Amino acid sequence: MPLILTDEQVMLKDTVDGFLSEHAPIKHLRQLRDSHDADGLSRTLWQQFGEMGFAGVMIDEEHGGSNLGAVEAGVIAESLGRTLTPSPFFGSAVLSASILKDAGSDEQKFWLSKIAAGEAILSLAVDEGAKHAPHRIETRAERSGNGFKLNGAKALVLDGHVADALIVAAQTDEGLSLFLVDPETDGISIERTIMVDAHNATRITLKDVEVDADALIGEVGSGQPVLDKALSLGRACAAAGLNGAGDQAFAITLDYLKTRQQFGKLIGEFQALQHRAAHLYTELELAKAATLGAMQAIDEGKETAGLSASVAKAKAGRVAELAVQEGVQMHGGVGMTDEFDIGLYMKRVRVLNETLGDSHFHAEQLAKARRY
Repeated sequence: MPLILTDEQVMLKDTVDGFLSEHAPIKHLRQLRDSHDADGLSRTLWQQFGEMGFAGVMIDEEHGGSNLGAVEAGVIAESLGRTLTPSPFFGSAVLSASILKDAGSDEQKFWLSKIAAGEAILSLAVDEGAKHAPHRIETRAERSGNGFKLNGAKALVLDGHVADALIVAAQTDEGLSLFLVDPETDGISIERTIMVDAHNATRITLKDVEVDADALIGEVGSGQPVLDKALSLGRACAAAGLNGAGDQAFAITLDYLKTRQQFGKLIGEFQALQHRAAHLYTELELAKAATLGAMQAIDEGKETAGLSASVAKAKAGRVAELAVQEGVQMHGGVGMTDEFDIGLYMKRVRVLNETLGDSHFHAEQLAKARRY
């Protein structure tokens, strides 16, 4: 397929960009951060996401969604990266919705309707350490009565402190399994951690957490392929978010080059800075193409979709990092002050780079694939 958006996808992009520019510009992040908001996000804005159809982009029409695809989810994720909007879109509408849509029971799919309407927030609890390692999960689920008993700890659970339900990945004797868990269940301890970019993550401890058999998503031991598919989609959306953040950082820097004067000239007239800006522009376009290609591969159900998502995440991460570094350097010393937005984009890129695997993690995935 051509690596360009269709007319309908362009319309969606314009709609999301316009909506976020009006309802959640970057000052929205600053207000939540500076007021020490207990949630760190706006549930009202999430409900508006539901009303606009953004929250249900990956959910079928039967459950109130628009039944679009990964490309459309990426369009929304890119816009969120551009405005730095704290939103449960990534954890709920992308990761959790993907798992429930593919493997959830009819009763569990009730949550899809709540997500699509912007009435519920779900969080996926996978990682357990400082680095993304979805194939090294130590949390255990032992059979207990007519259900299971969960023990373990999770880290970097996105928006887990405000989640209405958790999807927990745990090892069973049969293999990796996924469980839909009420965060109010006895034995669950939740600690909110505010990340450097003022977005939310949570540490969750599970100690003898009893769940019924109907909490199991799919079959016992069948969670790995379902999780891998959701993570591929999540990585592609994270790449889109990186593209949005990098693109906006570039736009801010270009504007600064056109207005800041030094030695009686606009600094954008200096050829060295022009060369750096031109190089960054081409890199950003390559990252966008890689990301769109990964989204299209996911929508088409290609076997290589996971590898395409790794390529996109690695490329977008490196390019976005270049964009914010160049932006801060071209701003000079003021680029590191809170008064200028460029520093906020640097922090967001650093966090997104670590989310669902940094460039080194994904380079390793590609190297392993070549081995076989």
